[in-house]
Amino acid sequence: MFLSDTIMPLQKSTLGYILVLLSALLWGSTAAVVKILLVNLDTFQLLLMVSLFCSTSLFIVVLLQKKLPIIKAYKAKDYHTFALMGLIGIFLYTLLLYRGLSLMSAQEAFIINYLWPVMVMVFSALILKEKLTFKKIAGITISFFGIFVVISKGNLLSLRFDSPLGITCIITGAVLYGLFSVLDKKHDYEKVTSIMFYYAFCFIYTLAAVLLFSKIPAITFQQFLGLLWLGGIVNGISTIFFLLSLKLGDTVKMSNVVLVTPFISLVYIRVMTGEQILLPSVIGLIIIVSGILVQTLRRKGKNL
Repeated sequence: MFLSDTIMPLQKSTLGYILVLLSALLWGSTAAVVKILLVNLDTFQLLLMVSLFCSTSLFIVVLLQKKLPIIKAYKAKDYHTFALMGLIGIFLYTLLLYRGLSLMSAQEAFIINYLWPVMVMVFSALILKEKLTFKKIAGITISFFGIFVVISKGNLLSLRFDSPLGITCIITGAVLYGLFSVLDKKHDYEKVTSIMFYYAFCFIYTLAAVLLFSKIPAITFQQFLGLLWLGGIVNGISTIFFLLSLKLGDTVKMSNVVLVTPFISLVYIRVMTGEQILLPSVIGLIIIVSGILVQTLRRKGKNL
């Protein structure tokens, strides 16, 4: 265990906020780092190395947490589930995200990607049979309007977009990740070991794709550092931080803190890539996040 059960409740809550903020700070760097790495690597090569670093870092965590008995208890049907989840939520989603980032500005791609929490609400209603309340419908509508503000660059009367293919990739990926998140909730596996297997299967799929459509890349030291950061830290360690924060604090509050991630991402994008941040991107992002928050607001301990 990383934390003692003897920590006082207030201390646990504070530590939870620290961990979730660390996760947001790490996740926020994704778009900028991917954009830089895509200059010399194609999407298959990038995902190959990221999935390798991530699955390896999570395996180290599994060893440190002494969770090998959990792995030994998994059955063949569990590995079938891991293979499907790795295909939907890691391989296809990440490929589409990377492809979108290669075709669009980093800010637009990463902001549109935050359609996925909205899709979680949609698939929760379809798959988990959770009630689709007026509040949720209103939040979904608001978020979709925010997406339109971003992709139209504030020209709401225009249907001309800079990269229709890029937008399609990002939106499709967001839909897939929303589906993946709901299926993961439905299966309810132990998080660290299951995420490790998701990335491990993603590595297998990507290796096959690289051998068919690309080639094993020769990595420079600078690229190695970027891949280690993206795979081992951003996708690996930050996931552990987030899962720990959910145990230490209120789930809704911790999840809402993560919504600062795309705002942090804009800072990384501006500093690391020099990309000019557009006002419609900021406005659209605020609208999208507002729509997500509307769906989680509570009054007197009950849903609105």
